[in-house]
Amino acid sequence: EAVKAALALQMSGRLGGHVSLIQGPPGTGKTLMAKALAGESGVPFIQSSASEFIELFVGVGASRVRDIFKQAKEKAPCIIFIDEIDAIGRQRGAGMGGGNDEREQTLNQILTEMDGFEGNTGVIVVAATNRSDILDNALLRPGRFDRRVTVGLPDVKGREQILNVHIKNKKIGEDIKLKDVAKRTAGFSGADLENLMNESAILTARRNKKAITEDEINDAADRVIAGL
Repeated sequence: EAVKAALALQMSGRLGGHVSLIQGPPGTGKTLMAKALAGESGVPFIQSSASEFIELFVGVGASRVRDIFKQAKEKAPCIIFIDEIDAIGRQRGAGMGGGNDEREQTLNQILTEMDGFEGNTGVIVVAATNRSDILDNALLRPGRFDRRVTVGLPDVKGREQILNVHIKNKKIGEDIKLKDVAKRTAGFSGADLENLMNESAILTARRNKKAITEDEINDAADRVIAGL
């Protein structure tokens, strides 16, 4: 809700050239949050991943960035969402050699586009990262990604709510209490909890059972933790 409120604040009143950085662990719903904001605001949503900008040939990534921002301005009001911004926005120097020319040119093009915003462009740039600690300082200067909002792992109440979403269309044994499952899954992200229930359903089908039991949930939890 805090992330949503922070981003919605930028959408209210006049829609200017604003930027926000959503940071948090993998699987916490950063992309979904940005999509939901665009949907509720009724504006076009242009999604891209920074890793897609990195090409073998220097200049291709920068060209793609220009195209995305041009498209956004034509569709304004509009939201540009750049996932995995750390793929091109990591700190420069520190052993980065000439092979990173493409990455640096792409990053510079993003900075140029953001610096060229006027107050009434009608374009909001939202980026997401799992590693805000490695981002280049140039990205975090005032007027760029200086407004940061954090999406953390869900607490026990949040985990129970997420589990309730993912048990829909699944038959759950009467002995299973989601509150107890939530207590046992500390450290799980929303994506982990989705995988937990999907894996539980698969195991239930393989074992020819009519409903998910504690055995399936426990075995599925082991697989999620092991990354299987």
